[in-house]
Formats: sequence, structure tokens, C-alpha cells
Amino acid sequence: MGRSGGSWGPVVSRRLTVVARLHGYPPTHNAGAEWMTHSMLRALAARGHDVRVHLFRYSSIPGRYELDGVQVWPANVASRTPGALGALADVVISHLEGVPYVMAAARRGGIPAVSICHNTHDQTFSEASGVDLAVYNSEWMRETAEKWFADRARTPAPQRAMVVRPPVLTADYRTTPGDRVTLINLNENKGGSQFWEMAERMPDVGFLGVRGSYGDQIVRSLPNVEVLGHLPGSAMRDRVYARTRILLALSEYESWGRVAAEAAASGIPVIAHPTPGLTECLGPAGVFVDRDDLDAIEAAIRRLLKPRAWGAASKRSLARSVELDPAAELEAWCAAIEEVAG
Repeated sequence: MGRSGGSWGPVVSRRLTVVARLHGYPPTHNAGAEWMTHSMLRALAARGHDVRVHLFRYSSIPGRYELDGVQVWPANVASRTPGALGALADVVISHLEGVPYVMAAARRGGIPAVSICHNTHDQTFSEASGVDLAVYNSEWMRETAEKWFADRARTPAPQRAMVVRPPVLTADYRTTPGDRVTLINLNENKGGSQFWEMAERMPDVGFLGVRGSYGDQIVRSLPNVEVLGHLPGSAMRDRVYARTRILLALSEYESWGRVAAEAAASGIPVIAHPTPGLTECLGPAGVFVDRDDLDAIEAAIRRLLKPRAWGAASKRSLARSVELDPAAELEAWCAAIEEVAG
């Protein structure tokens, strides 16, 4: 299931058992956090390690499966006790609501715990307190975390921290762009209301909406809009980016914005709300417009639909994709896991 992973550094002499305890995983759960984590785990598997994912929620896939070298156990077959997990692994990894569980497993098993942090919420930093390695998905998140821990002197900061920007392997996403204006995840935070407002204002333009894996999806019916169901990452290139001329990333909160980097792999211009994450992700390639300024969003779309403006923006997106090459950060990530596991 899925394409094989790449290679990040030499296969190491000591093969680690790496266990990630997570709530959901591709191809059934396909949010940016899950695909970031999978990209990192598949790099460890390509390095020669035994990488396993134990889910604590049920999946529509009933039994164990493999994705890009990563073995996945759904909830009905995964280890359910922290003690068992701690005895099995050399290092345990989690994110979001799974972090307290792996901290308990690490304490009982005497092994290191790793937290992948996808947002700057207080709960994320609090639950990452004292882990052996915290991974932040952007420089602005690292800076926010350092200030958060400095302001709470009694809360231990992670023993070690690093930045791994959500890895986008361009071969998985690069294609010839299409002709649609696209939004991925039609919930309110991602810009669902603005998407439908633009489609109503611009009946001469084709729009494409993709249902997300979380949040209440805003779905209407307009003749110039097609809405796709929830898709695995392996389908995004051919079913979404190959049909997309412009990507909308109008999130009110976004710690990075992986879909923006995915679109950039094909030179697709991105109109984005200037969150700290999206401005760091897109850099000079982003077309930044306040999500509440509907006139400005419409003007940006119409400008980018003109060939000359689109061509210039597309070149900037491709250049940014090259700058975001994840090879060095994935190599550093693998080395950090091998180091904390001893």
C-alpha cells in the first residue's frame, strides 16, 4: 500500500524498534499532521529501522497493514498498555493527544519519548514538557515554545528540540497544474466560507473543494464548484493538484500549511492569509491577502488567472519548493532519533 520511501543517509548498524502511538494514520486519516508524521517515520524505515505505528482509535482498515515501509496496527490489534509499549520499543513517538500516553510508556519502560508538535497551543507545549526530544514544525513555533517555557520556570522544557518543517517529497506531488481554484478542507478555520463566497462572486471561474479529515465541512451546491470527498495523500497529485490553477490557504490559524508546500511542488501559486506559519512556509512565493478582505481575495484570483501573472507566480512557487527540499532535515531527524535512543 503506497509508494516506497526514499533513502536518508546510510542504513545504520543498530536497528531500532521505533513505535509511534497515534490516534489516526494514512490512508484513512489524512490531515497535515498525519502526513508530516508519516513522512518522518518513512524516513526512519528507509534508514533500516523497524518502524511501527500503534493506533488508539479504530480504523476502517481492520488488520495490520504497511505503508512506505511503516507497519501500522489499528486499535483492535495494537498494544493497549503503556507498560507493553515501553517493553517493546527503543524509542516512542507521538503527537497531539497521544503524547501523555507515550510519556507514561517511556517512564515505565525507561526509554526516550519524542513529541512532534504541530501547533502553538498551551496544551501542546504542556504535554511536551520534559520529553527527550521535541520536534517543532517551524522556526516560529520553536521561538514560541522557548518563550512559553521561559515564562513557566517550573515547567521543564524538552531536553532537546529541533525544527523539521513538514516534509514534502516533490516526486509525490509534482504534476502539470490544471484550471481550478482549490481549497483543501472546507471547514471554517481553513476558509470554507470565503471559498463559497468567491465561487458565488465568480460564476465564470471553476472551483474545486476537497473535504478535510476533521472539522465541520461547509458544503453548498453551485454549478461552477465540484466537491471531492476526503482523499489520501497518495491521491492528491492526480486528483487535486493536476486540476488546480490556484490554491487558497485562507486559514485563520495555521502553524505551517503543508498543502501550500505540496502545491508549490507543481508551481501552483498560493493565495494565503498571513499567519506566521504560512508566511514562513511560502516566503516570497506567497500571495498574502487578509481572509476577511473578500474584494482583495477576488482581485488576487482574477490577477493570477491572467497568464503573465500566473507564470511569474508559478516560477516563485517552484523556487520556493526547491528551498523547502526536506532531505537535510530528514537526515537530521533520523540522526536525532538514533542519538536519543542511544
